[in-house]
Amino acid sequence: MKTETSRFEVTRATEDGVPIDVELITDSTDAALAMRLGTSTREDINARTPALIGHLQLLLGEELGADEDELVMAQFRKAYKVLDLKNRPSAEAPVFTAYVFMREVADLTRRLLCIYTHRSGTGAA
Repeated sequence: MKTETSRFEVTRATEDGVPIDVELITDSTDAALAMRLGTSTREDINARTPALIGHLQLLLGEELGADEDELVMAQFRKAYKVLDLKNRPSAEAPVFTAYVFMREVADLTRRLLCIYTHRSGTGAA
């Protein structure tokens, strides 16, 4: 059983080819998807969501073969749609809306991370 650490930081790709921190992103998405609506506060959701958004944006910046693979392109389209500012929940939105948004970002991040790990050979997500 993995112990959740409170690591909300976002990894950054470097220009020297250092791979993305797969373990950090995996832990972050696992923790978000393990959260339950009935036991999560808006503060918990708001604390986790920005890091997930950062992870998703980081993966969108990687060359994952979207130009050659329609399934990858479909994931990119979904991610860009979710990340569009007009689709993000406002501060006044119900907790349920923020929770669903957080989970959607985590799910898309996990999907792109899986594609990244397969294409880069950095391990299985």
